[in-house]
Amino acid sequence: MFDRSRRMLEILRTARRYGLGEIMGDAAPTWLLGKPRAFDEPLNVRLRLALEELGPVFVKFGQTLSTRRDLLPEGMAEELSKLQDEVPPFEGAEARRLIEAAYGHSLDRFFEHFETEPMAAASIAQVHAARLHAREGEETGREVVVKVLRPDVHERIGRDVAVLYRLAGLAARFHPEAKRLRPVEIVAEYDRIITDELDLMREGANASQLGRNWAGSDLIVHPEIHFDYSTETVLVMEHMQGVPIDDVDTLKAAGVDFKALAERGVEIFFKQVFRDNFFHADMHPGNIFVQTDMPHRPRYVGLDFGIVGSLTVDDQRYLAENFLAFFNQDYRKIAELHVESGWMPADTSIEEFEGAIRTVSEPIMNKPLAEISFGLFLVRLFKIARRYRYQVQPQLVLLQKTVLNVEGLGRDLYPQLDLWATAKPVLEEWMHHRASPKVAAERLKTQLPQIMDSLPRMVPTLMKRLDEGTNPAARELERALTDITAELRSARRAMRWTVVGTGLVVSAVLLVIYPPVPVWLGVVGGLAGFGCWVRASRA
Repeated sequence: MFDRSRRMLEILRTARRYGLGEIMGDAAPTWLLGKPRAFDEPLNVRLRLALEELGPVFVKFGQTLSTRRDLLPEGMAEELSKLQDEVPPFEGAEARRLIEAAYGHSLDRFFEHFETEPMAAASIAQVHAARLHAREGEETGREVVVKVLRPDVHERIGRDVAVLYRLAGLAARFHPEAKRLRPVEIVAEYDRIITDELDLMREGANASQLGRNWAGSDLIVHPEIHFDYSTETVLVMEHMQGVPIDDVDTLKAAGVDFKALAERGVEIFFKQVFRDNFFHADMHPGNIFVQTDMPHRPRYVGLDFGIVGSLTVDDQRYLAENFLAFFNQDYRKIAELHVESGWMPADTSIEEFEGAIRTVSEPIMNKPLAEISFGLFLVRLFKIARRYRYQVQPQLVLLQKTVLNVEGLGRDLYPQLDLWATAKPVLEEWMHHRASPKVAAERLKTQLPQIMDSLPRMVPTLMKRLDEGTNPAARELERALTDITAELRSARRAMRWTVVGTGLVVSAVLLVIYPPVPVWLGVVGGLAGFGCWVRASRA
């Protein structure tokens, strides 16, 4: 408790020093955040500097906030996107101690060699090169990378997140646009993301799933996870070789086709989202390598799987239809989809919203990435959507972030990339696949047991609710269900009489064909069968 209070005071002092009360406008409590005064730097820059000074948790929070262009003033998201998650590494001896504590044994029991000097360090964890002991049949042990959480990271992040909740509560109380901004919900979403990152077994499972999704592909590869050596605080994975994607000079020296590299990156992203519905949501240059053994068909190497995303089936379909409508410049369709999906209020004027979308879309259509900024387009689109009371979709935040990362990579690799032309075939193939009878039959086959299991419970409940209802629609529906039930009972009776009658007629025919059974017995049986058929027709 004392640590949190001290940290809160430290944050408030930093906020006063950088004049962050300006974010709150006239509603800022001067006793808490200080009186307004002049600064050399604009507010956006001061906010970034303050977050960098406050440390890794606040840096990552700022990075997450930079994706919320629907909430931030123009220019602030761009400035926050410059935040760098750069922290000095901790001692290699401490890393050994932490790993041995997680294993309960000496490192020598598991590793033939462990590199004390870290390969890289970030705010949550750092990684070391190592080599496993050779197994039976292996000449040498496998080269691996060992990722270990920072010491006391849970305590530090827990303390700072608790402080963020308190600050969000203050913002919700004093900020004039608190209802729209929903600061507590923003912190809650960040809390969920960073908590997931603290579980390295979850990251390993994410990597394993991505590897299975792309098994045998020549577009991207993922490291094998050694779960036998992994815990919540230690992750051991295959040591992947490749060139960092932002090392342009080395890629050029290797003869890499940058056009192909950029196009394959876009294809990977759209297939992850629509084919697999499981996408890497932290695709910045530090997490992507390139294998250059086939320079004209370069293959991506995915790393760092702490943040992944997926969409609901409905959001996935709506998003695909929105993309295709955008590529086809069908702005009315986009407006209709936003309202139909619930992303916009039901009373939104389709005509007005269509015109607004056209205004921000037309200037960037059919242009290479060198001539447009998708980030600027999103800023303008969100500004318009805000005017139409756009309902923020938390499940789309990670996707928005990933889209911006993909754009940035594409622009760096091949500025003339036609993003639309590359993405459109992937989307069309996915939509065609979803519409195929085979896929529809498979979905029905999967859902049928659940439907059949639920039906006996649903009907009595529905009847009870209808019986309790007093409105005309309910009574009408009740009468319809009663009629349907009567029809089903009648059909069952008719089926029973038909089966009996058919059995008697067939038996009569057999009796006549195969004597010495008396003919009259066969005739009687036949007449009885016909009688059953007549009874069935009247049921």
